[in-house]
Amino acid sequence: MEVYQSALVWIPRESQIRKVYATDLCRVPTRILGLTNSWGPAELVMDNGSPVLAVALSRNGNRVVSGSENQMIRIWNTVTGEVEVELWVPVHMGRVKSVAFSPDDSQVVSGSEDNMIRIWNAMTGELEAVLRGHMGWVTSVAFSLDGSRLVSGSNDKDVLIWNATTGEIEVGLKGHTDSVRSVAFSPDGNRVASASYDSTIRIWNARAGGVETELRGHMDSVTCVAFSPDGTRIVSGSQDSSARIWNAATGAMEMELKVQHHWLWSVAFSHNGSQVVSGLSDGTIRVWNAMTGDVEAELKGHTAQVMSVVFSQGSQLVSGSYDKTVRIWNTTTDEVEGELQCHTDPVRIVEFSRDGSRVASASGDDTMLIWNTTTGEVETNLKGPAHLVGSVTFSPRGGRLVCGSYDRSVRIWNTRTGELQAELKGHIEAVMSVAFSQDGSRIISGSADRTIRIWNARTGQEEVKLVGHTDSVLSVAFSRDCTQVVSGSCDCTVRLWNATTGEAEAQLKGHTNWVTSVAFSHDGTRVVSASHEHAIRIWEVTAGDSQLMAIGHLTCMLPDGSVVCRTGSPDRVFHLVYPEHLPNPTAYAALSMTDDRQWILGPLHDCWIPAYYRDFWSSAFVGNKICLGYASGRIVILDMASTVAE
Repeated sequence: MEVYQSALVWIPRESQIRKVYATDLCRVPTRILGLTNSWGPAELVMDNGSPVLAVALSRNGNRVVSGSENQMIRIWNTVTGEVEVELWVPVHMGRVKSVAFSPDDSQVVSGSEDNMIRIWNAMTGELEAVLRGHMGWVTSVAFSLDGSRLVSGSNDKDVLIWNATTGEIEVGLKGHTDSVRSVAFSPDGNRVASASYDSTIRIWNARAGGVETELRGHMDSVTCVAFSPDGTRIVSGSQDSSARIWNAATGAMEMELKVQHHWLWSVAFSHNGSQVVSGLSDGTIRVWNAMTGDVEAELKGHTAQVMSVVFSQGSQLVSGSYDKTVRIWNTTTDEVEGELQCHTDPVRIVEFSRDGSRVASASGDDTMLIWNTTTGEVETNLKGPAHLVGSVTFSPRGGRLVCGSYDRSVRIWNTRTGELQAELKGHIEAVMSVAFSQDGSRIISGSADRTIRIWNARTGQEEVKLVGHTDSVLSVAFSRDCTQVVSGSCDCTVRLWNATTGEAEAQLKGHTNWVTSVAFSHDGTRVVSASHEHAIRIWEVTAGDSQLMAIGHLTCMLPDGSVVCRTGSPDRVFHLVYPEHLPNPTAYAALSMTDDRQWILGPLHDCWIPAYYRDFWSSAFVGNKICLGYASGRIVILDMASTVAE
C-alpha cells in the first residue's frame, strides 16, 4: 500500500489523479518544494541500472534496444517499459557503444569496446554472428535500409561495410585521421556518412569505396551524424556546441544550430524530415525545426548527458543517458513541465538549519540560496564573489551561514540580509569542510592543503592550526563540549585533536578509502566515520577500537541514545541524530534511506522514490525533513511527518 501512497507524493499538483485520490489518502509525506504543476513530456522512464550509451527503436515502434556501460544489451517493451529480452555478455568484454535493429526487426546488431560486432536474434536473444575486422573500439553500427549490409565505425579510424548474411567485409573506407564516432547509410544504400574526431564528416560511395564529399566547418570533434529520410540532407553534432545541417549532394552547409557550452552526443531527423533532435551533455534534449532552425521543444528530465536519441514514426522519441535511464517522450504534448526556478547548474550541497526551518543550497552556477522549508520559497540569495563551494553549515541559532570555498577562503554570511560579514583567509588550497562549535563562538575548517584551522567566529582571527594529515581533509566536526575536534582525510585516517592546544590526541586507522564524513556522539565517547566506499565505522574514543556498521542495517543506536542513520547519498553516507531530536527516543524514529535509494524510511511511514528522482547529487536530513539536490538544479524537500495529504 505504501508504494501507492508514495506515488501520490510525486504526482504533479494539477494532475487529475491527485485530485481524485488525495482525499482518500490521509497519511502521506508532504512535498514542500520540487513539485511540478503538470506532467512533463516524458511518458515512460526505464531504469537500466547502468549508464546507457546507445538506444535504437524497432521499425514498428514496439521495442527499444539499449546498450550500456555494464556490457548489457536489453530490449524493452515501449508500452509497458518491461525488459523483454536481455542479451548479456560475457560475450562483449567492453562497453556496448552502439546498437541497431535490422529493418525487419528480427535482429539486433551491437558494437563494443572489445573491437567486435555481434548480431543477435531479437526474439530469443541468441547470438547469431560475430564480426571481426576492426583493430579498435567499435563506436557505431547501422544496417542498410534493405538489411543486406552493415556499416561500422571505429577508434581505428576506419569505416567498414559488411555483408549482413555472410559477415564478410565488402568495402574498407580509409581516410579519417582520428577516431570515427558515428556512421550512417543513406536511405538508398549507395552512400555512407561518417563523423570523426578529426572534425570532419565524410560521404563515401558505399559500392566503390571512394570519398564523394568531405564536409568541413565544425571547430571540434564531430560526435554524431544522420541522413534525412529522403537522403538529401545530413545533420551532424559536435563538441563545438553546434549541430549543422548540410546539403548531401553539394556538401554546402545549410544551417547551424547552436547551443551554449554543451557538447552534442547524438542527432537524428524525424521521419518526415521536418525536425532534428539532439542529445546534449547537460542532460537536455532539443528538438529543432529543420527548415527554420528554431527550437521547438526542450525536454528536461535526464540528470546526466544524453548519449543517444532517436525518433519514432509518430510524435515520440527515445533517449538513453548516463543517468542510467531510457526515456520515451511525447514531443507534441501540450503539457509544460513547469520547471522550478532553482539553480541552473548541479546542486552540489544542501544543508538544513538546526531547527529545520530553512535549508541552504549551493550550486555550480555560483549561487547560494536559503529556502523556507514550510513555504518552499527562497528567503535569501547570498551575494558575493563567484566561487565553487565545498561545504556550508548554519550557526546554532541560524543567523549566520559559513561556507568553505574552492578559492581557499572561508566566508561568513548573514542569513537574513544575505550580506557577507567576514572572509577568513589562511588556507592555501580548497576548503573542503566547515563547522560551527556548539555555542557558535568558533569555526573549524578542513582543507586540501592537509591542515585544519580553528577561527574566532566573531573576530575572524585564526586561533589554532592543526597539522598532521598527509592528504586532503574532507570532513571536520567539534565535540558538543567544544574540547575536541575530529577530522577525516583522503589519507584514510580519522584523527582526534585537542581544540585548545591543537595537539593530536589519537589517530584512528581502519578505513581503506577516503574518509568523507565524521561526527561525535552526543556524549563525546564515540566517533562515527564513513568512507568513500560507504563503509561506516563507530569508534570508542578512549580505546581507539571500532566496529563496522553492518551492511544492510539502516540505523544503529549508540549507548548514549544517538542514532546513526544511513542516507544512500553520494555526498554523505550517514547522518547522526542526537537523543533530544528523536520524536520517540525509545525507538529508532529517525529518517534513513536504503542504499539503492528506492525508499526513505520514516517514523510514521516510508516513502518510495521513483527511479527518475533517485539520481540526486546531494542530500540533507533534519528531524522529519529531507532535502535532495539534483544535477538539473532542482531541489526537493519532503516532510515525512505529514499526516494530511495535500
